[in-house]
Amino acid sequence: MVSQIVLDEIAAGDESDIRKRLEVAGLLKVIAASPDAEALTAAIVEAGVIPEKAVRDAAHIAVATVHGVQYLLTWNCRHLANAQISRRVAQICSERGFVMPTICTPEELFAETDDG
Repeated sequence: MVSQIVLDEIAAGDESDIRKRLEVAGLLKVIAASPDAEALTAAIVEAGVIPEKAVRDAAHIAVATVHGVQYLLTWNCRHLANAQISRRVAQICSERGFVMPTICTPEELFAETDDG
């Protein structure tokens, strides 16, 4: 799945890179923001966990959470794949009746394990 927020972000930059990113994203189901996701985004920002200047990061989490996404993959380790922030955001989600997805980098999700 991919959110409209991601589609907006990947539509910027070098034209050839944009085409490649949108081609891959075109294979995925698009999930939309909703009033619940917008309210959760606002709650995350209002709590000061993610700064207002990074509201899109809060929106990524909120949209994925509201849609019941299991994993949110990102290379953004400043606000998203950040254990201290994730812990606090998970609490905000839980207080509103949602379960936040596991937020990790693609490398973390697909890492090889030694346990066979």
